[in-house]
Amino acid sequence: MAIEIKVPTVGESISEVTLVKWLKKEGEWADRDEVIAELESEKATFEINAEQAGAVHQVAKENDTLAIGDLVCTIDTEAEKPASAAPAAEKAPEASKPEAPKAEAPKQEAKAAPATDVKATPVAAAIIADKKVDSKNITPTGSNGKIVKQDVLELLNNPGRKPGTELFGRTDRPEKMSNLRKTISRRLVEAKNTTAMLTTFNEVDMGPIMEIRKKHKDKFKEVHGVNLGFMSFFTKACCYALQQFPSVNAYIDGENIIYHDYCDVSIAVSAPKGLVVPVIRNAESLSMAGIESAVVDLATKAKNNKLTIEEMTGGTFTITNGGIFGSMMSTPIINIPQSAILGMHNIVERPMAVNGQVVIKPMMYVALSYDHRIIDGRESVGFLVTVKNLLENPALLLFGKDPVSTLLEL
Repeated sequence: MAIEIKVPTVGESISEVTLVKWLKKEGEWADRDEVIAELESEKATFEINAEQAGAVHQVAKENDTLAIGDLVCTIDTEAEKPASAAPAAEKAPEASKPEAPKAEAPKQEAKAAPATDVKATPVAAAIIADKKVDSKNITPTGSNGKIVKQDVLELLNNPGRKPGTELFGRTDRPEKMSNLRKTISRRLVEAKNTTAMLTTFNEVDMGPIMEIRKKHKDKFKEVHGVNLGFMSFFTKACCYALQQFPSVNAYIDGENIIYHDYCDVSIAVSAPKGLVVPVIRNAESLSMAGIESAVVDLATKAKNNKLTIEEMTGGTFTITNGGIFGSMMSTPIINIPQSAILGMHNIVERPMAVNGQVVIKPMMYVALSYDHRIIDGRESVGFLVTVKNLLENPALLLFGKDPVSTLLEL
């Protein structure tokens, strides 16, 4: 009996997917619930599993665009399952390995081959034998097609290409744009065309945070099982600032402004197939360790193409860290329908004036891109200054403001 495996429904707004990769070859056996192929929608990559055990017979091909409900493959449940001992039997010769003298015999023949089959000078022949160079890859320049010493050295110094050839060719490679890349392109253009985007900048002295990390990172890792990174400090600071400036945590829906009493912070992650923005839910309620754990979990899933659509939907504010790639300053594009995005950059030691003295400090430029239709200059600048103050005074992250002021209810 053959059962049909079709493209499942993956989201209300998704009508088609791309078959990215077959994980089972034509006719190969698949156990029940085993992953047989990877599909990619405009938002995420997901897997399809074998509903029953049997032999897989492919219908769709890799890179085919399929509609929801289209047939991907069939599974012959009446096919004979291959003997479980077969893989082990195939590996047996490798596992047993021939005795050392037999293994060396071919190498001795290979050494001797250049001397009889290849025209080479004595020095060149000696280098070929010593370095075990394949003489077929050597371009001879000596008289009568003889290989000279320089020919062998040229090959050894330029592995992977023939001497005298160009390192790069002039070939054009057309490659189909993935659904994810199409979505990224569409959303970025839509953000530029539909929002009144503006960017404000500031700089942060990262010295206090770096000192805390240096002092507590080992104990933090021991207690919580995750590294103490910069992202938890920035997320905490942003959550407090978002509560002080609610318009930065809101978005426009028709003629309404939707405000949020929670902070679902999206973090931009560079995945193999493009930029994705998974969401840390209720970041305002998480501890530092909770935020770091969420970041590690989402980043790992992104790199392995395991993020679900739910994990990338519904953020209220985004943080992106171009500093890990060496970016000094940028104007990040808003992740619509959100109204603002914070850009982190690399940390550079710069001379700063402190009380009339020049002091070298580790500084980071930060940028807030925002939709001016909903966020005014006062809110945008106030938000970024609040984030700056919280980061430069990490003790304030405990309450979101000065502990003494909190005590005195000022």
